[in-house]
Amino acid sequence: MADLVAAFLAYCRLEKGLSANTLDAYSRDLKDFQAFCRTGGAKEAELATSGKAGACAREAEYLRAYLDHLYRRRLSARSIARRVSVLRGYSAFLLRDGHREWDPAEQLRAPKQWQTIPKYLNVQDIERIAAAPDTSRPEGLRNRAMIQLLYASGLRVSELCGLRLQNVDFEAAIVRATGKGNRQRLVPVAPEALASLRIYLAGGRPPLLKQRASPYLFVTSRGGQMTRQAFWKLLAICGRRAGIFRGLTPHVLRHSFATHMLEGGADLRSLQAMLGHADISTTQIYTHVARSRLRSALEQHHPRERVRS
Repeated sequence: MADLVAAFLAYCRLEKGLSANTLDAYSRDLKDFQAFCRTGGAKEAELATSGKAGACAREAEYLRAYLDHLYRRRLSARSIARRVSVLRGYSAFLLRDGHREWDPAEQLRAPKQWQTIPKYLNVQDIERIAAAPDTSRPEGLRNRAMIQLLYASGLRVSELCGLRLQNVDFEAAIVRATGKGNRQRLVPVAPEALASLRIYLAGGRPPLLKQRASPYLFVTSRGGQMTRQAFWKLLAICGRRAGIFRGLTPHVLRHSFATHMLEGGADLRSLQAMLGHADISTTQIYTHVARSRLRSALEQHHPRERVRS
């Protein structure tokens, strides 16, 4: 089965242009399903070749049982939906390549996902977080530059860590980000973030590299590329210093960027382009800001609301 999974992941990388992080998630999901099946006595040959209708029927039973298993584990609807999507994609791939007679995952249904309003911070919180790094140290200069650039541009954390030196154009005040599906986009950057970047490049990056070479913009003290996990940890530390102890993730800064852009009057299409959303429906979740502004205006200015307060 491992060979078929590897072939599926290669297809997703080459044909669909999925990122390494997405492929890692797909691999983990498929391994989790395989482990579940083995506890039920399934043989890998049954789950892999599936050339016979009987084997497909057995796998369909395992798929239904696995879905029940995910619900019992109380995973979120989003997590379950992703795993269902991966399993359906993998099964369809095997059918298309002639490894099975029919698709046992075709009838597998994902749970309904309720749209949740993203968590975001106010400007004062962002400023406290950006001021938290110790800028007397090279790592602090890097951390401040990363935090300010993430909030100023709305990049995904993987895009931030993947930036290379040539991706920053100081004269044009833009960065070139490579997003999902290897799609590239140009994102404008505010002067304050660019200033922090200049300071980091002059006084932070050289001491971190110690005369070593690296194409990446943000590097560790060993000269390697900053990882998503390392940035999560440093952001949590800065959050605690700023008095924000729970729920601070890189995506919260991205949500804050989008929210504050809409509050400042940006239109959805421009915001979609900056965030790198393929579908504007993904961007529309941030219109909760407009609704909250309307509610605030109603409470402040409508006579019945003023009487109640």
